[in-house]
Amino acid sequence: MLLQISPSLRHVTVLPGKGLKEFIKVKVASRKLSYRMLFYSLLFFTFLLRFVFVLTAVDNIDGENKCSSLGCLGKKLRPKILGRSLESNVPEVIYGILDQPLGKDELEGRSDIPQTLEEFMTQMKEGGYDAKTFAIKLREMVTLMEQRTREAIVQEYLYRHVASSGIPKQLHCLALRVANEHTNNAAARLQLPSAELVPALVDNNYFHFVLASDNVLAASVVATSLVRNSLRPQRVVLHIITDRKTYYPMQAWFSLHPLSPAIIEVKALHHFDWFTKGKVPVLEAMEKDQNVRSHFRGGSSAIVANTTEKPKVIAAKLQALSPKYNSVMNHIRIHLPELFSSLNKVVFLDDDTVVQTDLSPLWDIDLNGKVNGAVETCSGEDKLVMSKRLKSYLNFSHPLISQNFDPNECAWAYGMNIFDLDAWRKTNISSTYHHWVEQNIKSDLSLWQLGTLPPGLIAFHGHVHTIDPFWHMLGLGYQENTSFADAETAGVIHFNGRAKPWLDIAFPHLKPLWTKYIDFSDYFIKSCHIRAL
Repeated sequence: MLLQISPSLRHVTVLPGKGLKEFIKVKVASRKLSYRMLFYSLLFFTFLLRFVFVLTAVDNIDGENKCSSLGCLGKKLRPKILGRSLESNVPEVIYGILDQPLGKDELEGRSDIPQTLEEFMTQMKEGGYDAKTFAIKLREMVTLMEQRTREAIVQEYLYRHVASSGIPKQLHCLALRVANEHTNNAAARLQLPSAELVPALVDNNYFHFVLASDNVLAASVVATSLVRNSLRPQRVVLHIITDRKTYYPMQAWFSLHPLSPAIIEVKALHHFDWFTKGKVPVLEAMEKDQNVRSHFRGGSSAIVANTTEKPKVIAAKLQALSPKYNSVMNHIRIHLPELFSSLNKVVFLDDDTVVQTDLSPLWDIDLNGKVNGAVETCSGEDKLVMSKRLKSYLNFSHPLISQNFDPNECAWAYGMNIFDLDAWRKTNISSTYHHWVEQNIKSDLSLWQLGTLPPGLIAFHGHVHTIDPFWHMLGLGYQENTSFADAETAGVIHFNGRAKPWLDIAFPHLKPLWTKYIDFSDYFIKSCHIRAL
């Protein structure tokens, strides 16, 4: 079949065709038709587009809200074709009202402010308000909601501060019962370790761990998890340092709950010769620090009463009041070389950690002459926990800090650290630590607000060797989004933060990682009503 169309488009002829040759003729004829029609089509659309843009320009000049259908089409096409964005249709009066500040006193005692979005929409529909009234009502409602939200957040921080600062009655009960057992039961007064094992305390062929704690139950979990997961427990030596009041309960607990074949030593600070020979810088600094905090901070009531600061700033100041940050158990780690003068290397563990693997490979890590083997906290999947740099802890608006340190330098974690004590003794790390603690006290705590980590970051600056993050997983005391599966795969997990695993505010899905190392059938545990959840 052959299709022929005359140039004038007035005659169309269809002729029968045979074979491939005729088929090709049909295709050629159709191509001639397509080119002609394409030419006419382009002319038509060129005219149409120019007409659309002319209408659009007229609409813009007139400034009318309504436009013709073609004009509106031009407006819709214009951003894509010319690369320009449409102007906002929100009346300027709304912007003007929302930009005006609204004081707290202006909302007190008001009963006409909508309490919910549904109530707000009902008022708008029934009242028939104009744009100005709409903006005023919206501003009042949002401001009121913001004030109530802020108050609720601050109250939550205050309650968490109170809950984390006190000693739960179950732990207090445990300390009293075990102390009483020390008085009445000779088995609770055994020498730790026994006489034949004392030489191991200074033998560098053993794996030496140090734990400073005044919490009997927490120390028990750390010790039990360490020994239970060790492949060579007979070579494990755990040095537990405690204070005078907790010494007898701690000794009684580990006398009655031995972890053989591991070796456990329990000593109070006053048992160390170095500690009793003269002035101890850390104790002097703590006393001054406590006086400054009580005078400068004004207590938790004054902090919460401040209505101008952001809730996160208030939370940081409340946390700075925590007894933990002024505890000798927290600061004493800076004197490890003096406390253990015969040891070459130790691994330090916080009492809110749980060991989940054999830690003997830590002794095979070459620190390359550095003092502190630690996990860096500036990179990782958990952006809340693993995003900490020096600017996260130090106040770089203070010239003493900004002139000496880089705000973007990566921070590292306290809580599971490998300390090369031989290398440490060749440095001035301890004196640097105390110098900066003094500087912070003199500046009314304006260099940093809390904890031993900020002065530690300064003192160990240039002396830190980065180790694999597997060895120390952080944030289980303040990052609720940490999954049980992820935490279970880490070598050591750390419940740093307020939500300690022995408190009621602990995250329920993470607490079993800690409670699995407690024997809830134990007499003392049962009598003090300590439960898994």
